[in-house]
Amino acid sequence: MSTPEVLVHRDEATLNDAIAARLVTALVEAQSDGRVAHVCLTGGTLGIACLAALAASPSHDAIDWPALHVWWGDDRFVPAGDPDRNDAQARAALLDHVPVDPTHVHAMPTSDSGLDADRAAAAYAEELKSHSRMEDHAALPSFDVCLLGIGPDAHVASLFPQMAGIHETVRTVVGVHGSPKPPPTRVSLTMPALLASREIWIIASGSAKADAVRLALSDAGPVQVPAAGARGRERTLVLLDEAAAAALPLDLRRLASP
Repeated sequence: MSTPEVLVHRDEATLNDAIAARLVTALVEAQSDGRVAHVCLTGGTLGIACLAALAASPSHDAIDWPALHVWWGDDRFVPAGDPDRNDAQARAALLDHVPVDPTHVHAMPTSDSGLDADRAAAAYAEELKSHSRMEDHAALPSFDVCLLGIGPDAHVASLFPQMAGIHETVRTVVGVHGSPKPPPTRVSLTMPALLASREIWIIASGSAKADAVRLALSDAGPVQVPAAGARGRERTLVLLDEAAAAALPLDLRRLASP
Protein backbone atom coordinates (compact mmCIF):
# COMPACT_ATOMS: atom_id res chain seq x y z
CA MET A 1 0.00 0.00 0.00
CA SER A 2 1.13 3.54 -0.70
CA THR A 3 2.22 6.18 1.79
CA PRO A 4 -0.23 9.11 2.00
CA GLU A 5 0.76 12.44 0.44
CA VAL A 6 -0.88 15.40 2.17
CA LEU A 7 -1.66 18.50 0.10
CA VAL A 8 -3.19 21.55 1.78
CA HIS A 9 -5.15 24.20 -0.11
CA ARG A 10 -5.89 27.65 1.23
CA ASP A 11 -9.68 27.34 1.34
CA GLU A 12 -12.58 25.09 0.37
CA ALA A 13 -13.24 26.78 -2.98
CA THR A 14 -9.62 26.31 -4.02
CA LEU A 15 -9.78 22.70 -2.84
CA ASN A 16 -12.91 22.02 -4.92
CA ASP A 17 -11.25 23.33 -8.06
CA ALA A 18 -8.03 21.43 -7.34
CA ILE A 19 -9.83 18.11 -6.90
CA ALA A 20 -11.73 18.69 -10.15
CA ALA A 21 -8.51 19.49 -12.03
CA ARG A 22 -6.76 16.44 -10.60
CA LEU A 23 -9.67 14.22 -11.66
CA VAL A 24 -9.40 15.44 -15.23
CA THR A 25 -5.67 14.76 -15.29
CA ALA A 26 -5.94 11.32 -13.69
CA LEU A 27 -8.77 10.09 -15.90
CA VAL A 28 -7.25 11.45 -19.10
CA GLU A 29 -3.94 9.77 -18.24
CA ALA A 30 -5.70 6.46 -17.57
CA GLN A 31 -7.55 6.64 -20.86
CA SER A 32 -4.40 7.69 -22.71
CA ASP A 33 -2.75 4.52 -21.43
CA GLY A 34 -5.39 2.53 -23.27
CA ARG A 35 -7.28 1.43 -20.17
CA VAL A 36 -11.02 1.53 -19.66
CA ALA A 37 -11.10 4.06 -16.83
CA HIS A 38 -13.14 3.50 -13.68
CA VAL A 39 -13.82 6.16 -11.05
CA CYS A 40 -15.47 5.66 -7.68
CA LEU A 41 -17.33 8.69 -6.34
CA THR A 42 -18.25 9.82 -2.85
CA GLY A 43 -21.08 11.93 -1.50
CA GLY A 44 -21.13 14.63 1.14
CA THR A 45 -20.89 18.37 0.75
CA LEU A 46 -17.31 18.36 -0.49
CA GLY A 47 -17.69 15.27 -2.67
CA ILE A 48 -20.58 16.83 -4.56
CA ALA A 49 -19.03 20.31 -4.67
CA CYS A 50 -15.94 19.03 -6.46
CA LEU A 51 -18.17 17.32 -9.03
CA ALA A 52 -19.96 20.64 -9.60
CA ALA A 53 -16.56 22.30 -10.02
CA LEU A 54 -15.67 19.66 -12.61
CA ALA A 55 -18.91 20.31 -14.49
CA ALA A 56 -18.12 24.04 -14.53
CA SER A 57 -14.57 23.55 -15.79
CA PRO A 58 -13.99 23.68 -19.57
CA SER A 59 -11.23 21.11 -19.09
CA HIS A 60 -13.78 18.36 -18.42
CA ASP A 61 -14.14 18.03 -22.21
CA ALA A 62 -10.74 16.29 -22.21
CA ILE A 63 -12.30 13.23 -20.58
CA ASP A 64 -13.73 10.55 -22.88
CA TRP A 65 -17.01 10.46 -20.98
CA PRO A 66 -18.74 7.74 -23.04
CA ALA A 67 -15.88 5.35 -22.22
CA LEU A 68 -15.76 6.13 -18.48
CA HIS A 69 -17.32 3.84 -15.86
CA VAL A 70 -18.70 5.51 -12.72
CA TRP A 71 -19.19 3.71 -9.39
CA TRP A 72 -19.93 4.69 -5.79
CA GLY A 73 -18.22 3.85 -2.52
CA ASP A 74 -21.50 3.82 -0.66
CA ASP A 75 -25.05 5.07 -0.79
CA ARG A 76 -28.08 5.50 1.40
CA PHE A 77 -30.63 2.71 1.06
CA VAL A 78 -33.59 4.91 0.21
CA PRO A 79 -35.88 5.10 -2.85
CA ALA A 80 -34.55 5.97 -6.31
CA GLY A 81 -34.34 9.70 -6.90
CA ASP A 82 -34.35 10.52 -3.20
CA PRO A 83 -32.32 13.74 -2.77
CA ASP A 84 -30.28 12.03 -0.04
CA ARG A 85 -28.91 9.54 -2.55
CA ASN A 86 -25.27 10.08 -3.49
CA ASP A 87 -26.02 9.05 -7.06
CA ALA A 88 -28.91 11.55 -7.35
CA GLN A 89 -26.68 14.37 -6.10
CA ALA A 90 -23.86 13.35 -8.45
CA ARG A 91 -26.21 13.30 -11.42
CA ALA A 92 -27.47 16.80 -10.62
CA ALA A 93 -23.96 18.17 -10.05
CA LEU A 94 -22.11 16.52 -12.94
CA LEU A 95 -23.39 13.41 -14.68
CA ASP A 96 -26.48 15.01 -16.21
CA HIS A 97 -24.21 17.63 -17.81
CA VAL A 98 -21.65 15.40 -19.55
CA PRO A 99 -22.08 12.73 -22.27
CA VAL A 100 -21.57 9.76 -19.98
CA ASP A 101 -23.00 6.44 -21.21
CA PRO A 102 -25.99 5.68 -18.91
CA THR A 103 -25.06 2.00 -18.94
CA HIS A 104 -21.66 2.94 -17.48
CA VAL A 105 -23.19 4.72 -14.47
CA HIS A 106 -23.33 2.01 -11.83
CA ALA A 107 -25.63 3.27 -9.09
CA MET A 108 -26.14 1.08 -6.04
CA PRO A 109 -29.59 -0.56 -5.77
CA THR A 110 -32.29 1.44 -4.01
CA SER A 111 -34.77 0.50 -1.30
CA ASP A 112 -37.58 0.31 -3.88
CA SER A 113 -35.65 -2.11 -6.10
CA GLY A 114 -37.31 -5.17 -4.56
CA LEU A 115 -34.10 -6.11 -2.73
CA ASP A 116 -33.22 -5.72 0.92
CA ALA A 117 -29.90 -4.06 1.77
CA ASP A 118 -27.94 -7.31 2.00
CA ARG A 119 -29.24 -8.61 -1.33
CA ALA A 120 -28.61 -5.18 -2.85
CA ALA A 121 -25.02 -5.41 -1.66
CA ALA A 122 -24.65 -8.85 -3.22
CA ALA A 123 -26.10 -7.58 -6.51
CA TYR A 124 -23.64 -4.66 -6.59
CA ALA A 125 -20.79 -7.03 -5.84
CA GLU A 126 -21.81 -9.11 -8.85
CA GLU A 127 -21.94 -6.01 -11.04
CA LEU A 128 -18.45 -5.03 -9.91
CA LYS A 129 -17.20 -8.56 -10.57
CA SER A 130 -18.64 -8.52 -14.09
CA HIS A 131 -16.37 -5.56 -14.92
CA SER A 132 -13.18 -6.94 -13.38
CA ARG A 133 -10.29 -7.63 -15.72
CA MET A 134 -7.43 -10.09 -15.63
CA GLU A 135 -4.99 -7.33 -14.67
CA ASP A 136 -7.16 -6.28 -11.70
CA HIS A 137 -6.37 -9.48 -9.77
CA ALA A 138 -9.57 -8.84 -7.80
CA ALA A 139 -13.30 -9.41 -7.96
CA LEU A 140 -13.85 -5.84 -9.10
CA PRO A 141 -12.24 -3.30 -11.43
CA SER A 142 -9.29 -1.43 -9.96
CA PHE A 143 -10.59 2.12 -9.67
CA ASP A 144 -8.23 4.60 -11.27
CA VAL A 145 -9.41 7.05 -8.64
CA CYS A 146 -11.51 6.31 -5.57
CA LEU A 147 -12.73 9.46 -3.84
CA LEU A 148 -13.41 9.12 -0.12
CA GLY A 149 -14.84 11.70 2.19
CA ILE A 150 -14.07 11.34 5.87
CA GLY A 151 -16.53 11.73 8.73
CA PRO A 152 -15.80 13.39 12.09
CA ASP A 153 -15.52 9.84 13.50
CA ALA A 154 -13.01 8.99 10.72
CA HIS A 155 -15.39 6.71 8.82
CA VAL A 156 -14.98 6.32 5.06
CA ALA A 157 -17.70 5.16 2.67
CA SER A 158 -20.18 3.70 5.18
CA LEU A 159 -17.53 1.81 7.13
CA PHE A 160 -17.99 3.06 10.67
CA PRO A 161 -15.60 2.47 13.59
CA GLN A 162 -16.00 -0.96 15.18
CA MET A 163 -19.16 -1.81 13.24
CA ALA A 164 -19.57 -5.06 11.33
CA GLY A 165 -18.66 -3.69 7.89
CA ILE A 166 -15.14 -2.66 8.87
CA HIS A 167 -14.39 -6.24 9.95
CA GLU A 168 -15.24 -7.69 6.52
CA THR A 169 -12.25 -9.34 4.84
CA VAL A 170 -13.85 -11.28 1.96
CA ARG A 171 -16.93 -9.57 0.52
CA THR A 172 -16.52 -6.44 -1.60
CA VAL A 173 -19.90 -4.91 -0.73
CA VAL A 174 -22.03 -5.13 2.41
CA GLY A 175 -25.37 -3.94 3.69
CA VAL A 176 -24.97 -1.56 6.62
CA HIS A 177 -27.56 -1.69 9.39
CA GLY A 178 -27.83 0.70 12.34
CA SER A 179 -25.56 3.38 10.89
CA PRO A 180 -24.76 6.00 13.56
CA LYS A 181 -25.35 8.60 10.85
CA PRO A 182 -28.87 8.66 9.38
CA PRO A 183 -30.35 7.05 7.47
CA PRO A 184 -29.56 3.84 9.35
CA THR A 185 -29.53 1.48 6.36
CA ARG A 186 -26.91 1.81 3.64
CA VAL A 187 -24.88 -0.17 1.12
CA SER A 188 -21.11 0.18 1.17
CA LEU A 189 -17.93 -1.08 -0.40
CA THR A 190 -15.70 -2.86 2.09
CA MET A 191 -12.07 -2.23 2.90
CA PRO A 192 -10.89 -5.07 0.59
CA ALA A 193 -12.73 -3.37 -2.27
CA LEU A 194 -11.28 0.05 -1.48
CA LEU A 195 -7.76 -1.35 -1.20
CA ALA A 196 -7.98 -2.64 -4.79
CA SER A 197 -8.02 0.99 -6.03
CA ARG A 198 -5.02 2.27 -7.92
CA GLU A 199 -5.40 5.64 -6.22
CA ILE A 200 -7.38 6.66 -3.15
CA TRP A 201 -8.01 10.34 -2.53
CA ILE A 202 -9.21 11.20 0.96
CA ILE A 203 -10.82 14.62 0.80
CA ALA A 204 -11.84 16.89 3.68
CA SER A 205 -12.63 20.50 4.43
CA GLY A 206 -13.51 22.43 7.55
CA SER A 207 -12.34 22.40 11.15
CA ALA A 208 -14.88 19.72 12.13
CA LYS A 209 -12.79 17.20 10.17
CA ALA A 210 -9.38 18.20 11.60
CA ASP A 211 -9.21 15.57 14.37
CA ALA A 212 -10.44 12.83 12.04
CA VAL A 213 -7.76 13.74 9.48
CA ARG A 214 -5.11 13.61 12.20
CA LEU A 215 -6.27 10.13 13.23
CA ALA A 216 -6.40 8.97 9.60
CA LEU A 217 -2.70 9.75 9.29
CA SER A 218 -1.75 8.17 12.60
CA ASP A 219 -0.80 4.59 13.39
CA ALA A 220 -4.36 3.81 14.47
CA GLY A 221 -5.91 0.55 13.33
CA PRO A 222 -8.69 0.59 10.72
CA VAL A 223 -11.25 -1.01 13.04
CA GLN A 224 -11.11 2.03 15.32
CA VAL A 225 -10.21 4.54 12.56
CA PRO A 226 -11.40 3.26 9.16
CA ALA A 227 -9.75 6.13 7.27
CA ALA A 228 -6.36 4.99 8.61
CA GLY A 229 -6.74 1.80 6.58
CA ALA A 230 -7.78 3.39 3.30
CA ARG A 231 -4.72 3.34 1.06
CA GLY A 232 -4.38 3.08 -2.71
CA ARG A 233 -2.20 0.43 -4.31
CA GLU A 234 -0.19 3.02 -6.24
CA ARG A 235 -0.98 6.35 -4.59
CA THR A 236 -2.87 7.85 -1.66
CA LEU A 237 -3.62 11.56 -1.64
CA VAL A 238 -5.05 13.45 1.31
CA LEU A 239 -6.50 16.66 -0.13
CA LEU A 240 -7.42 19.26 2.48
CA ASP A 241 -8.15 22.90 3.07
CA GLU A 242 -6.33 24.79 5.82
CA ALA A 243 -9.06 24.22 8.38
CA ALA A 244 -9.12 20.43 7.90
CA ALA A 245 -5.31 20.32 8.16
CA ALA A 246 -5.14 22.36 11.36
CA ALA A 247 -4.39 19.43 13.68
CA LEU A 248 -1.57 17.99 11.56
CA PRO A 249 2.10 18.52 12.43
CA LEU A 250 3.79 20.94 10.05
CA ASP A 251 6.23 18.32 8.75
CA LEU A 252 3.33 16.18 7.51
CA ARG A 253 1.61 18.78 5.38
CA ARG A 254 2.66 20.33 2.10
CA LEU A 255 1.09 23.45 0.65
CA ALA A 256 -0.42 22.78 -2.74
CA SER A 257 0.35 25.05 -5.65
CA PRO A 258 -2.20 27.88 -6.00
